[in-house]
Amino acid sequence: MPLNYAYNQPGSMPGTIAISAQAKPSEITLIDYNQERHHYARNLTPEECLNYLTTESISWVDVGGLGDRLILEKLGEVFNLHPVLLENIVNVPQRPKLEDYQNQLVVITQMVNLDAKGVWLEQVSFILGQNYLLTVQEEPHQDCFTPVRDRLAKNQGIIRQQQADYLTYALWDAVIDSYFPVLEVYGEKIEELEELVLTQPTHATLGKIHQIKRELLSLRRAVWPQRDILNLLIRDGHPLISDHVLRYFKDCYDHTVQIIDTLEIYRELASGLMDVYLSAVSNKMNQVMKLLAVISTVFIPLTFVAGIYGMNFNTQVSPWNMPELNFYWGYPLCIGIMLAIALSLIIYFWRLGWLKNDI
Repeated sequence: MPLNYAYNQPGSMPGTIAISAQAKPSEITLIDYNQERHHYARNLTPEECLNYLTTESISWVDVGGLGDRLILEKLGEVFNLHPVLLENIVNVPQRPKLEDYQNQLVVITQMVNLDAKGVWLEQVSFILGQNYLLTVQEEPHQDCFTPVRDRLAKNQGIIRQQQADYLTYALWDAVIDSYFPVLEVYGEKIEELEELVLTQPTHATLGKIHQIKRELLSLRRAVWPQRDILNLLIRDGHPLISDHVLRYFKDCYDHTVQIIDTLEIYRELASGLMDVYLSAVSNKMNQVMKLLAVISTVFIPLTFVAGIYGMNFNTQVSPWNMPELNFYWGYPLCIGIMLAIALSLIIYFWRLGWLKNDI
């Protein structure tokens, strides 16, 4: 799950690294490859990675976990990372962005993860060099790069025939494509909420609507800047990315636009669910008020009759003082009249359709 992020104190020196207490230990893995060979290694030290950076083969150094300050600082020395760049990589979260550091192209983006506990975002940083690519993730062993690793190991497609810029495209494309399964989950959630809003417009349902709106907003904030930096990269290009590979990034841009359009549709549907919820609550209140009004209308004439016969009169003084009080069947007759009035009103309301639950 996402880390409890640690931030620098106000006024800290540029390049200061803040390590969260919940950050996982850093683990370095390496894949070094060309058309003929493929080498995989785990638990390397930054110094061991240095030996692969001077070769003609392509080296992918993947760092998972931000919990070891010494390893991260040593990586900054080995890869000649600017202190401010290292701070942006480690002090998460950062807004997705594209930066040019002389002989390095830096991309900071957000990867979405889906597990049994829900959906959460993880920052991923790409540092593209001349024959290498350094990736830094918040969490070890929780990414969407497995298909790319398999293609490298099995030499599928053209990935091992290309340079590090194509590897950057493949990994970034995997990050963007990871949003599509999450969008399918949210589509199903919205369909379930539509049914729930109509049948059970409760406070719990309202809470679910607010939650899904917040999560969709978080996804939108993560995806929207990626569209901008992809557009900037495609428009201006970069010396480390060939024109041939730059065409592939246009496909990433199209996928990003598609994701944003879907997110906008889902946000509108979620906002519509709020209107449906308010209408359902209002209709439910109308049902209650209608029932109370019918009950009150039925009992008003009964209360009138009971109030008249509940008054104290002396029939010996005047025959006009309610002679029915001395009638032998007076009580059953009064009850019968009251029941007849109530039954007549209920039948009348039923014929008018007031007793039907059709609001």
